[in-house]
Amino acid sequence: MTTDPKIEQLRELRKQAAQGGGPERIQRQRERGKMTARERLDLLLDKGSFHEIDAFVVHRETNFDMDRQKYLGDSVITGWGTIDGRLVYVFSQDFTIFGGSLGMVHAQKVVKIMEMAMRNGAPIIGINDSGGARIQEGVASLGGYAEIFLRNTLASGVVPQLSAIMGPCAGGAVYSPALTDFIFMVKDTSNMFITGPDVVKAVTGEDVSFEELGGAMTHNTKSGVAHMAANSEADCLYLLRELFSYLPSNNMEDPPFKPGKDDPLRTESALNTLVPDNPNKPYDIKQAIKLIVDDGEFFEIQEHFAQNIVVGFARLGGFSVGIVANQPMVLAGVLDISASEKAGRFVRFCDAFNIPLVVFEDVPGFLPGLDQEYGGIIRHGAKLLYAFCEATVPKITVVTRKAYGGAYCVMNSKHIRSDLNLAWPTAEIAVMGPEGAVNIIFRRELANAEDPEQRRIELVEEYRNRFANPYTAAERGYIDDVIEPSETRPRLINALNMLQNKRDENPPKKHGNIPL
Repeated sequence: MTTDPKIEQLRELRKQAAQGGGPERIQRQRERGKMTARERLDLLLDKGSFHEIDAFVVHRETNFDMDRQKYLGDSVITGWGTIDGRLVYVFSQDFTIFGGSLGMVHAQKVVKIMEMAMRNGAPIIGINDSGGARIQEGVASLGGYAEIFLRNTLASGVVPQLSAIMGPCAGGAVYSPALTDFIFMVKDTSNMFITGPDVVKAVTGEDVSFEELGGAMTHNTKSGVAHMAANSEADCLYLLRELFSYLPSNNMEDPPFKPGKDDPLRTESALNTLVPDNPNKPYDIKQAIKLIVDDGEFFEIQEHFAQNIVVGFARLGGFSVGIVANQPMVLAGVLDISASEKAGRFVRFCDAFNIPLVVFEDVPGFLPGLDQEYGGIIRHGAKLLYAFCEATVPKITVVTRKAYGGAYCVMNSKHIRSDLNLAWPTAEIAVMGPEGAVNIIFRRELANAEDPEQRRIELVEEYRNRFANPYTAAERGYIDDVIEPSETRPRLINALNMLQNKRDENPPKKHGNIPL
């Protein structure tokens, strides 16, 4: 049986396209501890679901002998597939071809995929492994980046955009991931920076390694640029799949509802003793979260950055929710510049994609200090306030302990359109802590007292008994109910069911002017 020569030609071309930069370059890629672009897609997507497009595209550059170096598909693989049966559009840069560098046709392939994703309402996942702009193509490569940046911006808030950094990502290349919703990096093998170590050395005289300058942990702990640090490429791709499970496909859909075996009426007696009697003693809010959510599963975002606030995804009674929580274990849970930005961005993402917000509040205020004031804590704190005020998704707050001053207002208070505000009996809702309040209100009395310290102790106790509780706020309707901590899970699930049909709108406008 003979095969049509044209079919044989097609098969040969497909085989050629699948070889990337050839066996030697593939081997070098693996020696660096990295997968190939196609292997990454195979692991990310459901088995056999990937459909490639533009496999026969080649660059059109003739300068610098580029016309003698052509590879089918150029330096990026594009197409679509499924994750858990749900459509997703993908691109994977191929470092074995021109170091994954971006030229005109590379950019055109990525832009085509992004536009298809927006038209069809499906997420975009980009796997980045590139040496940056293709120098041989000059301004055409720069224009290609800008075309991608535009689509990133237009797609923002329309479909989820996820970025995996699997190798170098430098110069202008970093801005496409920076415009996406979440950035995942791999320890030891991925880097992001505007200018590399050599340029830093030449300009500033500073010696710094690639890892120190732009490695996974640098961007997960210091800069806050990245949202997840994976131990391996396989781990990174698995985490992307897990995150995907919490997200809707687009801004017109609700997130996936996944009822589990965890009883929605389950109570947790351990919560009743979680908050210490001493108001200055810390406790781990993550313990509370894991006791409350379905199956104890909490997908934390930016775990290593601004640890005084905790954000991430979980399920309650099958509902996908975004969780924002002050962390008393770090800086007593205060709000500072980094925490405000971290939480503000997360809140806006959840609001854009119809994910209800659940807030656990234990905040003594904003962090004082010259560094904070000079760094613009007023402006940055306003970002979180703006995000909560703007959000129209179901919003629920549980005050576990402290809710002091302006931070009380910011952390999804009743006054900024929270739908349901609950408090544990340990809640303290006041302008400031008892000690600070007494020092101000009773300044003269303390100055004239025979035993100022003893009188201060008495006044602090009186203030705490009168104001450091949830009932004064509940009397005014600012707290909808005071509940036993053990009841938190069923009460939250009931509230989410109650709020399923919530509709809220902001005034018609082009967009607001968030204090960036």
